[in-house]
Amino acid sequence: VQLQASGGGLVQAGGSLRLSCAASGRSFGNYNMGWFRQAPGKEREIVATSGGSTYYADSVKGRFTISRDNAENTVYLQMNSLKPEDTAVYYCAAARGRYYGSSATFQGVYDYWGQGTLVTVSS
Repeated sequence: VQLQASGGGLVQAGGSLRLSCAASGRSFGNYNMGWFRQAPGKEREIVATSGGSTYYADSVKGRFTISRDNAENTVYLQMNSLKPEDTAVYYCAAARGRYYGSSATFQGVYDYWGQGTLVTVSS
């Protein structure tokens, strides 16, 4: 599986962006998909997952929405009300199988990673 993330860019605080992650290969619907991010000087962290269940990090709840189009092999991350602290490189990842609850948040369960797309939120 190859993942191609896109949609990052520069946006003012309060604005919106939609990230896309297109996957190659078959049986996309059987994969657990996740969005992670890594801010400058910080470790990579979970943002949201979609698979057995849907998960959002507390920092993005109510502002970000993960969705997927299994027919198009694509997962999206709609980001609204962006804040400067959302500035990071955003990565999509795919895990074989379905994960539920917090088990989907561990980076180690993800088998495939995209190249990342930079989101910069200016104040």
